[in-house]
Amino acid sequence: MSTKTKTNSSWFSCLSYINKVLVFLLLSRTSYSLEVSNNCNYFQGSWVFDDSYPLYDSLQCPFIDQGLNCIKNGRTDNFYLKYKWQPTDCDIPRFNGEDLLINYRGKNFMFVGDSLSSNQWQSLACMLHAAVPNSNYTFDRTRNRSVLSFPEFEFTVTFLKDGFLVDLVVEEAGRVLKLDSLSRTEEWKGIDVLIFNSYHWWIHTGRLQTWDYFQVGDKLYKDMDHMEAYKIALTTWANWVDSNIDPAVTKVFFQGISAVHYRGKDWDQPMVQDCSGQTKPIEGSTYPGERYSGEAVVKSVLSNMTKPVNLLDITLLTQLRKDGHPARFASGTTDCSHWCVAGVPDSWNELLYTILIQK
Repeated sequence: MSTKTKTNSSWFSCLSYINKVLVFLLLSRTSYSLEVSNNCNYFQGSWVFDDSYPLYDSLQCPFIDQGLNCIKNGRTDNFYLKYKWQPTDCDIPRFNGEDLLINYRGKNFMFVGDSLSSNQWQSLACMLHAAVPNSNYTFDRTRNRSVLSFPEFEFTVTFLKDGFLVDLVVEEAGRVLKLDSLSRTEEWKGIDVLIFNSYHWWIHTGRLQTWDYFQVGDKLYKDMDHMEAYKIALTTWANWVDSNIDPAVTKVFFQGISAVHYRGKDWDQPMVQDCSGQTKPIEGSTYPGERYSGEAVVKSVLSNMTKPVNLLDITLLTQLRKDGHPARFASGTTDCSHWCVAGVPDSWNELLYTILIQK
């Protein structure tokens, strides 16, 4: 049984200072190697109107959670469906679901993470289903897992709910978030394409916080800088990838930090309360709001890994899409953190597809 210890305030103050310096150094760079392929940064660009979008009809897709099917829930404006992501220095191919299924015949994809991973999984499921509407499929959903298979292509894409990646365990002391412990990794093995995500649960506080203590080694901490805890946990995950993944067999992606829009002042509309009523993206390629401290943590951890991991750096492209959330067309609450399906996550999958077909 672990014993409770008090946080060393001076130690954590030092770590917090180091983290702030790290944020400045990493976010001030003009380029980042994990974002760039063929001399093009896919994640720097803008949203352009394209009347050929969306890629599918959400009313015809059976895999969307009720709170994300914005059209079904009564949203009548459709501008948010008519934009595609356009990198500044290159073009990306239009998503071809049948091509993906053929080229990855016999393969397994898995999204591992929180509800933003589920958001991307639902988008990809709809994109594939729309690409081969006459192909039979099997679909199974439980509380923590969704599995879609296309037997014709021997292809399976799974979502596995695991919001912290590291272990959250209920013990005598309370709910303990074990920053250096992984117990579900057997489920990650044997997968051909892994797309991980973890961030939003780490910034929760108060009643939204789902843990009582952090644990590192045999020590419990009642409090710790959340970004320092996040970095320790991501490093635990990264060490597992470095020790267990064969890049010749498995391709690994990390879904970057998805933006939220709960304060209009973040996009220079101080009189606007949140994303409700927003119908168009922010024009251009810059976002006036603050950067997320987790961006630097993710890039720092990934840059120190020995195995290749592709960063889907979706932060800017989601920051510019204040119009893409369910907002009041969710399930009984104003949702400015998740995304309508069809919608913004389709671009994440177009970027995933772009990177995969280049490998």
